[in-house]
Amino acid sequence: MVYTSVERIPGIVSGLRHSFGTGHTRPEAWRRDQLQRLRALLIERGPDFERALHADLGKSPAEAQLTEIGFLLTEIEHTLDELKGWMRPRRVPVPLAVQPAAARVVAEPLGVVLIIAPWNYPLMLALSPLIGAIAAGNAAIVKPSELAPATSELIARLLPDVLDRRAVAVVTGGVPETTALLAERFDHIFYTGNGRVGRIVARAAAEHLTPITLELGGKSPVFVDDTVPLADAARRIVWGKFMNAGQTCIAPDYVLGTAEVLRKLGPALVAAIHDLYGTATAGNPDYGRIITDAQFARLIGYLEDGEILTGGEHDAETRWIAPTVLGGVSREAQVMQDEIFGPILPLVEVAGLDDALEFVTARDKPLAAYVFSDDRVVRSRWENETSSGALNFGTPALHLVTPELPFGGVGESGMGAYHGERSFLVFSHEKAVLSKPLRPETLAATIMPPFTRTKEALARGPLQKLL
Repeated sequence: MVYTSVERIPGIVSGLRHSFGTGHTRPEAWRRDQLQRLRALLIERGPDFERALHADLGKSPAEAQLTEIGFLLTEIEHTLDELKGWMRPRRVPVPLAVQPAAARVVAEPLGVVLIIAPWNYPLMLALSPLIGAIAAGNAAIVKPSELAPATSELIARLLPDVLDRRAVAVVTGGVPETTALLAERFDHIFYTGNGRVGRIVARAAAEHLTPITLELGGKSPVFVDDTVPLADAARRIVWGKFMNAGQTCIAPDYVLGTAEVLRKLGPALVAAIHDLYGTATAGNPDYGRIITDAQFARLIGYLEDGEILTGGEHDAETRWIAPTVLGGVSREAQVMQDEIFGPILPLVEVAGLDDALEFVTARDKPLAAYVFSDDRVVRSRWENETSSGALNFGTPALHLVTPELPFGGVGESGMGAYHGERSFLVFSHEKAVLSKPLRPETLAATIMPPFTRTKEALARGPLQKLL
């Protein structure tokens, strides 16, 4: 595909800033129109996006609809339904000492924002933040991933024909183009990807004191005990892990369990893989492919880190790796040091709950943690003694599709959260507005200079109770 010329980037940013400065993006009608146009694009060109996602990642039409196109359509509908309420100024009370007065919080757009998308969900993770940026009344640049060229090219070709070119632009390219973008001043940068690049984005943003949202990754643990039906737990773990061939930031990364639990869970996982994907996944149209040769080679290196209970087959030419479960994995193995981001699931033995909690809390805070236990004490301890971007009981990943829940990481797994109203707020400034008549004066005026003994006595006690 044709990359955006680096020389054009300052002009693109300047043009968007001019449009924003005219107030063009602020009216609710403009925001609704853009969201409705985006919805129409996803519906009308859905088959084209399906083909692009298959070309980039081997995604089936059903998976493309469920995890990318359909997800975005649902998010747009929710945003359109709630937009008027989100935009409405929120009245807040004022202290008695300040009355009479009126106070409210007004959500105003930040300005020109930059959205840098990854390759694993190249459509959804490019447009989902854009929905929030538009809803909040901003101008935006979308930088899709060059590692998903078919989807990136389609976004670059179609978005300018549908959305307002004065307020929304697409910049394509790789490292040079992204570097040129980061040299510009933005009012917010939203980055989804890995921690290494996240640090580069953070350093660039610091030059302009630009606020950032970093949606990163991490090794999301699964804990399973013997209080749940293991076959049912296995089916859900397999679904969450091997969706998009494991290339999902919130995919279960590894499983913790006692020797007895893992002895029973291993065969249940094998059965679930065969049930969901069959025994010949090389020809299964519902199962994706690894994005690049480099990623494929990295993943193949992990296959020696444990006993292969199922899977392990692979083909370099098509970048296919069968859904793989590794048993007997050491805590020191390389597969346990890196975020796997592929279709390999290690099983790691722990002595019990205390050992599992100690193991997880000694590592970087994950993007998500998944607990399969019906024991209330176990659930309570995971909630109170661990920190993660999200915590799910009985299922992986589904917090992602619950718009009232914040989606984001903590520590090494990211900063900031979005989806639902939080997508609107992350691209807004909540401005404090207070209005007060000049007469009558308030009690607070009694502590204006000159300070008498009476005023000092009021400041030390009675007036504080009124503030």
